[in-house]
Amino acid sequence: MLEISRLNRHHRHLHEELIDSTPVFKGSLLDVRRDRVRLPDGHESTREYIVHPGAVVIVAIQDNGELLFERQHRYPLRRAILELPAGKIDPGEDIRNTAIRELLEETGYSATEWRYLGVMHPCVGYSDERIEIFLARGLCRESAQQLDHGEFLDVLSLTLAAAIDAVRDGEITDAKTITALFWAEKVNEAGW
Repeated sequence: MLEISRLNRHHRHLHEELIDSTPVFKGSLLDVRRDRVRLPDGHESTREYIVHPGAVVIVAIQDNGELLFERQHRYPLRRAILELPAGKIDPGEDIRNTAIRELLEETGYSATEWRYLGVMHPCVGYSDERIEIFLARGLCRESAQQLDHGEFLDVLSLTLAAAIDAVRDGEITDAKTITALFWAEKVNEAGW
């Protein structure tokens, strides 16, 4: 895998230099910024984007091979969405600990085996959000869900094949879930 600094060294001709940064909105989750930048050709431009604390997504594989999924209402889309368990990284929290916490809180399951798969950036045009992808095996039902205040979701199981069919059929449209399923398929079938 190429390290980021090596990649950046080869693409310096695309670098945009920060001149100044202005806060536009600061909420409990999102921090909207407006930056003035110097472009590679020396001109100036404005970049508006969202600073996000980052998140994790978990491909939780049960002993029968089925994956744990959640269905929850996502207000910006005004509908329920089928997705893998996921959650926001708390300040200073280790990403594996976030994955362990979120799986337990949202599904009531713990796992004995954890594997880090990779990272995705879902909205590179307007956010610095990163989502760390984990695979969990050796699942054990520990407790009932421990949902956050105002959080409501159903937990269900699908085979990997059924989940991929749901992507093809447009039932799963969540980017982090689609990316994590790609990883799960490669781990399962190609030994990644």
